[in-house]
Amino acid sequence: MNSASAASHRSGSPKPDAKPIVFVVDDDVSVRESLEGLIGFAGWQPETFASAEEFLEHPRTTTPSCLVLDISLPDLNGLKLQKLIASERTDMPIIFITGHGDVPMTVQAMKGGAVEFLTKPFDDELLLNAIRHAIRRSAAVLDDQAETSALRSSYDSLTPREQDVMKLVVSGMLNKQIGMKLGISEITVKAHRGKVMQKMNADSVADLVKMAVRLGLTPAKNPWHTTRDPE
Repeated sequence: MNSASAASHRSGSPKPDAKPIVFVVDDDVSVRESLEGLIGFAGWQPETFASAEEFLEHPRTTTPSCLVLDISLPDLNGLKLQKLIASERTDMPIIFITGHGDVPMTVQAMKGGAVEFLTKPFDDELLLNAIRHAIRRSAAVLDDQAETSALRSSYDSLTPREQDVMKLVVSGMLNKQIGMKLGISEITVKAHRGKVMQKMNADSVADLVKMAVRLGLTPAKNPWHTTRDPE
């Protein structure tokens, strides 16, 4: 595990032994009970809801999860729920189930990011395979979010001057050029640069650039257009 990954696990990413959660939203009680047993037997934690509104009241989780969602729900239907949570629950893939799906409905669901669209009655193993895929995808997204959060914490630990130096380093400036731009000595730049590498857990400038890109930092433009100094 690299330093960033280690930091992400310290910062609260899903524990390896956490039992994945499979949320089920279906207004048919017999379907909910059947899926609850199937999901539990497969080793996951089932959480069932009779409506989209009931599901939305449930607190979010940082455990790998997915949503098995009936498309035909009273009041707020499955497609509307998908659209509602699309931007804020990217870590929770959706598997649609329906008793009377059609092509336009399927296309809309898949365009919205659904991982599977199953028509009742469906084969249990087909659903379980879809859930396995969704859980793996959820775990990957959560790990990525945790790692990004850890990088953000490391960046926030930098002093304002160190942040300035980091932005100029990843833009490709030489230490001398950075010193001229910031009005400090080259020795001071080297000291700040060393602190940046240490606090960001970066092994090289290339690592630092990748971190800057991941954090959404906009590298300052280098007016000299020269190669960076050797490490």
